[in-house]
Amino acid sequence: MSNLPSGAAKRRAVREMFDAIAPRYDLVNRIMTLRLDVAWRRRAVRELGLPAGSVVGDLACGTGDFCRELARLGHHRAIGFDFSMGMLQAAPTRADGSPLVNADVLELPLPAAALDGATCGFALRNLTAIPPLFAELARVLRPGGRVGLLEVDSPANPVLRWGHGLYFGRVVPLIGAALSDRDAYRYLPESVAYLPPREALLDGLSSAGFTDVRHRHLTGGIAQLITATRA
Repeated sequence: MSNLPSGAAKRRAVREMFDAIAPRYDLVNRIMTLRLDVAWRRRAVRELGLPAGSVVGDLACGTGDFCRELARLGHHRAIGFDFSMGMLQAAPTRADGSPLVNADVLELPLPAAALDGATCGFALRNLTAIPPLFAELARVLRPGGRVGLLEVDSPANPVLRWGHGLYFGRVVPLIGAALSDRDAYRYLPESVAYLPPREALLDGLSSAGFTDVRHRHLTGGIAQLITATRA
């Protein structure tokens, strides 16, 4: 995937990639992030600030990691959506019982204002376009509903940025090659090129009808959390 695809070709390539790496996806994530991904999801659940029992959709849910944290930590009723059937089939049977739905997150099978909240973990750069996702979030969230978006980031500190770039660009593909699929984990650092600047993401949410749009750096800036409230 050295030549990054776009449009329908990207959608097809991303789905096939996640179908292929699904069986060891969680294991590789834990190893390559040193389990920081768990802490980041928990931070996102807390920052949602929703009352227990809220209905929260996790978009691009993969194997249901975020759904389990939403149910366990937030005591929410979580629903996961993902277009990779392989990822859904790899979801642990010990999951909290949240329904996992095979669906395109840009066209959710939900009526308007159906959700109290929504999350999305490290998937923005895998979409064919981000503005349609923000529009769909605005459609399915009730007024006052909350959204939490996790994504990769690059540290502002030049030394940290250099170290992170070395690890993300060189070490992560080696881990992926040893435990899963070399091409898939070569795509991971390359896919950051799809991600718009932070200001564009924040402005996009505001334009879609969200207020209180906030950005937080996580772990020295190697990840980012964006939260917002449906107007």
